[in-house]
Amino acid sequence: MDEDRERYMWTRIREHLAASGADPADCLYVCGAFHAASRVAEFGVRGDSGTFTISPRTATAWQYGLIPSSHAAIEAQFGLAAGSVSIAATEWAKSLKRNRVRPYVLEGQAGKRKSAAKKPAAVPAPPAGAPAHRLSGFLRRPPVLDALDEAELLGWSVDIVRAARRSGYLASTADAVAVFETSILLAGMRDRAKPTPYDFQDAAVTCIEKDVVPGRRDVRRLVEIMMGGDRIGQVGYESLPPLARDVHDRLEPLGLRLQQRGVRRALLDMASRPELRACSDVLWMLRRLMPPGAARPIMGERRLGERSVQESWDLALGTHQRALIELGYEGVSIEQVLEQRLRRAAYGPGATAATVLAAVEDATLYLGSRRLADELGTHALKVLAAERGVDGAPEVLRRVRALLAYYRTSEPALPSWIESFVKSGYAHYCTLLPTAFRDEDATAGQVAAMLGFLFGMEGLALSLGCDRTQLELAVGQSHPEDPSKTALLWAAQVQLGTLSRGELRARCDALLANPLVVPAYPRYLSGFVHALEPVPGLADVVVEAVSNAFGRLPDAVLLPWLPLLITTLRSSAAELAPLLIREAGRIFPGRLAALDAWVPPWRTPPVAPDAHRAGPGGHAPRGAALLPAHPATCDAVAELLGCTQDWSDTGRSGDPGGSVAASGAALLTAHPAACDALAGLLGCGEEWASDGGAGSPARATALTARHPAAAAAWEAVLARV
Repeated sequence: MDEDRERYMWTRIREHLAASGADPADCLYVCGAFHAASRVAEFGVRGDSGTFTISPRTATAWQYGLIPSSHAAIEAQFGLAAGSVSIAATEWAKSLKRNRVRPYVLEGQAGKRKSAAKKPAAVPAPPAGAPAHRLSGFLRRPPVLDALDEAELLGWSVDIVRAARRSGYLASTADAVAVFETSILLAGMRDRAKPTPYDFQDAAVTCIEKDVVPGRRDVRRLVEIMMGGDRIGQVGYESLPPLARDVHDRLEPLGLRLQQRGVRRALLDMASRPELRACSDVLWMLRRLMPPGAARPIMGERRLGERSVQESWDLALGTHQRALIELGYEGVSIEQVLEQRLRRAAYGPGATAATVLAAVEDATLYLGSRRLADELGTHALKVLAAERGVDGAPEVLRRVRALLAYYRTSEPALPSWIESFVKSGYAHYCTLLPTAFRDEDATAGQVAAMLGFLFGMEGLALSLGCDRTQLELAVGQSHPEDPSKTALLWAAQVQLGTLSRGELRARCDALLANPLVVPAYPRYLSGFVHALEPVPGLADVVVEAVSNAFGRLPDAVLLPWLPLLITTLRSSAAELAPLLIREAGRIFPGRLAALDAWVPPWRTPPVAPDAHRAGPGGHAPRGAALLPAHPATCDAVAELLGCTQDWSDTGRSGDPGGSVAASGAALLTAHPAACDALAGLLGCGEEWASDGGAGSPARATALTARHPAAAAAWEAVLARV
């Protein structure tokens, strides 16, 4: 490859000489040592012509190839020793200072000093016979071998000892003297006029570094840093690709020197300066596209449906100029680059439904493109239909929930693709549910995410035409063997109504009563905690299950599996623990003194459904006495209910027993069918029949006297009718 480059160079030189007609004696050829003598046939202006054929240019479009290079990159490109370029730069700067030579600097180049406009001084004419420029004399003069620069070597020796002491080495002045003398000795052994940086480096390693490196850096690395280390160049604004220039132009309102190295703090107050919202959009896209340190938000966030009013950023675009320039190879604007990357991620061979939904979210969040979001969302349907695993179910559930919440609050109607995704996902996960319960590779969190999708999106899916029977059949066909998945199945059955909460509590008690199942009880609890994702209403049952385990199991059984319970809950259900803790805080007493007399709700005896309706005597409730005692209130309530008929005189007499019983008896006698139904509800159907049926006024009076509340309620019902 090097010889081909040599042939190409000399062929081009001869072509230029032939085209321009220039005399080779008037031309200057500046080259490196490699090109000074070559064995190729094309070497020199009188080399063989036509021996090397230059191939035609390829169809590749030339893009901006200027990127910030570094000393280490140049050394790696040309196969040089580490630190060669840095040492050469140091020697160059030293030679410029020694010879008092000012290097030529291009206009606009970093380091170019702006000189004041002065009247050009008259240049004296060179003497007769002298060359017209100083370069010819410099090239004709033989190289001067400088004597040993003792001052420079002494400075190196003192600096390396100082750096070694900062890095933890026990170096002293004696080591500096030893490094100085050893450098001279090594240079003499290698037949050199003076010690080179490589001689000094070997001498420092020999004299300072023993057998242990106390710090992070060894002596060889300290010498490299002292000689200049690795330096990274900068590319000027005019040489940047269009994308990089566009980014700097759009961030101009910030008023920061973003092309310089280092971190710049940017404060954005969009309330007082609305024009900074465009800068905020650019910064969030740069954070998405560039390395983490290029644009780091300190204050403010961007989520679906949320925009910060004030933001604070740490920007280091000058330090990460290479990454910004490489973005220019992909497009002409950051919006175009971001859209290409989102498409590449969504349509890639390893794309999953969760990956495509993430691309949809980013397209909405950073680009605000409804067109791209709809296109990627439609593609997510195809990717979901092709999946046969449940690995991405938790991520799919999280993304779909966020997108649904965003579209419901920001748009009048849901996009068609997300409705189709919910409908297809409902059928898809119903199909995979029995397999996921039996699959050993599917975790309890993944199965819980599937159930969370099915139960959480059930209302929308049913409104779109899905059938709930499909979910019931899928749960009925599931027969897991893992304890955590078994608990998930029980929770799903409770949500579907095929298993009551009482039966679930009985099963948990049976697990604690079985000594063979007690060691696996933490895995059941893990499944119950995961079940809070699809069925959050089971939080009280989970608290009860944990409390019963701690209350019933002896310490000899409880303590061995307690670490397993803690690690299981922490590793697989850490995000659901706050819901469990909040429910426990609601159930348990807030003070330690009240804990001794506290009775858990699940141990409280059940209250009869009609117990709260009866009064102190167990017969007539207080409402039957209050209604006649406050007729004005009754009139107001009757007017609100649309009952305009006046109360009877007996109803205003204040007798809750006789008046209500009399009116109720009249109503029951007038409506025998309703009287039979009421007698059946009161449990006295046989007594009613024995007294002659509905036509017996005496029995109707007795019944209404025994049950005045029912008679009053029946009277109110008939009045409403």
